Amino acid sequence: MGFLVDTQREGVGSSWGCLRSLVRRKQVDSHHARAGVHNQLAKALTVPHLIAIGVGSTIGAGVYILVGTVAREHSGPALTFSFLIAGIAAALSAFCYAELASRCPSAGSAYHYSYICVGEGVAWLVGWALILEYTIGGAAVARGISPNLAMLFGGESSLPFFLGRQHIPGLDIVVDPCAAILVVLVTGLLCVGIKESTVAQGVVTTANVCAMIFIIVAGSYLGFKTGWVGYELPTGYFPFGVDGMLAGSATVFFAYIGFDSVASTAEEVKNPQRDLPLGIGIALFICCSLYMMVSVVIVGLVPYYAMDPDTPISSAFASHGMQWAAYIITVGAVTALCSTLMGSILPQPRILMAMARDGLLPSFFSDVNKRTQVPVKGTVVTGILAAILSFFMDVSQLAGMVSVGTLLAFTMVAISVLILRYVPPDEVPLPSSLQESIDSVSLRYSQNTEVHGDASKDGIKPLLPEKDAALDCPILLKQEAGSSFYFSGFICPFVPLLPIVCILINVYLLINLGPATWARVSVWLLIGVLVYVFYGRSHSSLLDAVYVPAAHANEIYSSSGDSLA
Repeated sequence: MGFLVDTQREGVGSSWGCLRSLVRRKQVDSHHARAGVHNQLAKALTVPHLIAIGVGSTIGAGVYILVGTVAREHSGPALTFSFLIAGIAAALSAFCYAELASRCPSAGSAYHYSYICVGEGVAWLVGWALILEYTIGGAAVARGISPNLAMLFGGESSLPFFLGRQHIPGLDIVVDPCAAILVVLVTGLLCVGIKESTVAQGVVTTANVCAMIFIIVAGSYLGFKTGWVGYELPTGYFPFGVDGMLAGSATVFFAYIGFDSVASTAEEVKNPQRDLPLGIGIALFICCSLYMMVSVVIVGLVPYYAMDPDTPISSAFASHGMQWAAYIITVGAVTALCSTLMGSILPQPRILMAMARDGLLPSFFSDVNKRTQVPVKGTVVTGILAAILSFFMDVSQLAGMVSVGTLLAFTMVAISVLILRYVPPDEVPLPSSLQESIDSVSLRYSQNTEVHGDASKDGIKPLLPEKDAALDCPILLKQEAGSSFYFSGFICPFVPLLPIVCILINVYLLINLGPATWARVSVWLLIGVLVYVFYGRSHSSLLDAVYVPAAHANEIYSSSGDSLA
């Protein structure tokens, strides 16, 4: 039986036309797909840069607070196991990200993967949710810097007037000029160039890691000196039982959110098939190791029930006469927040750029500066929105909305891995401008089609006979001896078990975020649906696309005279 090409156009069939737009899928951005894109992002990142982005985006100031809250309320001395289990759960998503990032190395992260594997409708919702995640996440992080910065200078009111928080009685809001200024500075740095901004993030991240190493080394010295009083308890190592430890894991899981920022830079990596999996894996390993070692030390210095939930690490050192250590710990918190702020603003312009390239957002966001090779316009818009939010709003109550975007992206990435393995896309969309070449190739094989006895159907025309050919779309390559797949990049292990477990964990966490969070997210997603219906759906680059078998896309491009070099 011969291959078929779908030549139906949207709008002919009412309801089917609407549903069709939701499930249409794009191809991996090959040299053909990128032929019309004049300004490309700079290929400048290597493994050290990716590690800096991953660690900097993941290790925020939350770890300086989480160890006290989770130990007191959930885990007790078993906090280390909570971090380990949460790290393993995060690694499941990291494995899925690593495979897709190496297979589909283009900007857009989870949005890009969903568009290739699931369809336009789901991809739009994922991209829209990620926009919310990074905007609110960046504003929340910036809002948390000024109180920590003030601690270095003596207290809450020690910052200069133009930087300190001010209460406006008439509006009953607290503005934070320091947060807005920091967002503007980070935005300017990101506009300079991806390599320059990543080097700066690496410097800040190094300072944070050094502060954590100080906590580990100095805390271990105190622990051996005092006999690890936190572990000598009659309640044992699991005062809240195994259930408490698992509840603690669910809480600290969000301390690992951030490694997905690495995947968003895929288009700017020199060797994505090798470097992206390494960058994601090493960054996650470093974060998990630091979290576990810090928790081992802190819960050993002070009994879990005596920990200060707000400043657990500083108070633990102070209880042993090391009040001066609070300054080093505060420096670590400030640098952690600064690096996380950079990691929050960095991915969003690239997601906006990917959505604009696909026609779902205005082309304004797809512009890449020729000199810096950075999506400057998208970066500036992102920075302005984050700066306004951080200046006027205390977005801490909206923090749960950040988790929805992340968990939704994690879930769709795991689903995409399953689709690539078991039902990979076997058709690719070609622009309608190639219709003449498609018709030419179809006519060339018309006699073979008659031999095979293919009958034409309404809206479907026979194109090419079956033959062994490599896919031009390099998502998957079939092995000759079976239905499994191989690829020159990273392969996610234990499929389908690992992605399925990943999906179940993420869905469980999504369900437990609470009705108030879901109510806010639903409003945002509803706005996104309206934007898609009234703009994205009718401007999609796939609106007039013609779908042909992937194995024959290369031949059609050749027939059109497109260079294969």
